[in-house]
Amino acid sequence: MNCPMETQESSAELLAYCSGRLDSEMAAPLVRHLETCAACRQFVDDQSAVWQALDVWEPEPVSADFDRRLYQRIEQQVSWWDLLLRPFRPLVWHQGVSIAAAAGVLIMAGVLLDQKAVVAPNPSQESAQIEALQPDQVEHAIDEVEMLNQFNHLMRTESADSNEKM
Repeated sequence: MNCPMETQESSAELLAYCSGRLDSEMAAPLVRHLETCAACRQFVDDQSAVWQALDVWEPEPVSADFDRRLYQRIEQQVSWWDLLLRPFRPLVWHQGVSIAAAAGVLIMAGVLLDQKAVVAPNPSQESAQIEALQPDQVEHAIDEVEMLNQFNHLMRTESADSNEKM
């Protein structure tokens, strides 16, 4: 026999054995398996303890006016406001609302503090800054402008010659 703890289908047999619902034909191979398997034996012992505790348990007796109070409560009209707020009542009782409010305040403070403040520059402090150029930079820039002027002049004369040929 395969170990019932290893398969889902056979584990139901263990539960049926513990509750006493398993017939003797099905119980015989299971009893032989329990003699060799410590895990299944431990499971059966634990389940037997649970079943014994349930057999000993006695529920409290119901009061004589239970039915009357139950029907009164069923017949009571409940306002829509109470129905709407009913899911939130446990939060109030467990101080969840105050915790949620504190968390909301902390989140809002974090968002506000995280935003960068935009400050307009003071116009009196503005001044023109002149960039200092090195003489070789100026000379290089003038050479490039002259080269572009020559290139532009050549392009104009070539376009004028091509227009005359047409």
